Amino acid sequence: MGDMNSFLAELASSKPTPGGGSVAALCGALGASLGSMVCSLTIGKKKYVDVEEDMKAVLTQTERLRVELEQLIDEDAAAFDKVMAAMKLPKETDEEKAARRDAIQDTLVDAAMVPLAVMQKCVEVVELSETVAAKGNTNAVSDAGVAALVGRAGAHAAKLNVLINIGGIRAERHAGFVEKANAALNQLTERVDRMADDVMAAVLEAVT
Repeated sequence: MGDMNSFLAELASSKPTPGGGSVAALCGALGASLGSMVCSLTIGKKKYVDVEEDMKAVLTQTERLRVELEQLIDEDAAAFDKVMAAMKLPKETDEEKAARRDAIQDTLVDAAMVPLAVMQKCVEVVELSETVAAKGNTNAVSDAGVAALVGRAGAHAAKLNVLINIGGIRAERHAGFVEKANAALNQLTERVDRMADDVMAAVLEAVT
């Protein structure tokens, strides 16, 4: 992803990418960044010396996720561009039709795998925000809540992008992937909603 202004301009254009999948990854990256910020506002403060090692450990994870999710912003767009390219393959002969059909099916798998990875990482962001909200600098507890909210939004946004891609997968050879993806979506959804609700309850209690 380039600078934010150009990214938003591209997002608003008629081009199909970047789209919702890239936004899902961006939400996760924003949540990870906020988690890192709260850790950085906690580490080195005398008042929080007892949790300093915990915050350093979380900071390592949030920074890893920030970098990975930023990369996935572009990877999502690239994966869907390959689906679009497959759809534009020639379809005059039976051989060309078969090759095009196979290419579309294979690229749809790749296009589903990227947002699935995004969803998994967004769930990690929300999980880490629990620790950040509980142990981080209390002056920034609202930021921990925002981290959980955008992480949850990213997870649900990524889920939609997984679903729309696997919805087009018809090839029998990919049936196992579709089954595993659906199972993962259900598990991750339940987990991220539960954790985000817990974080928000704790943050609201702290700020009211």
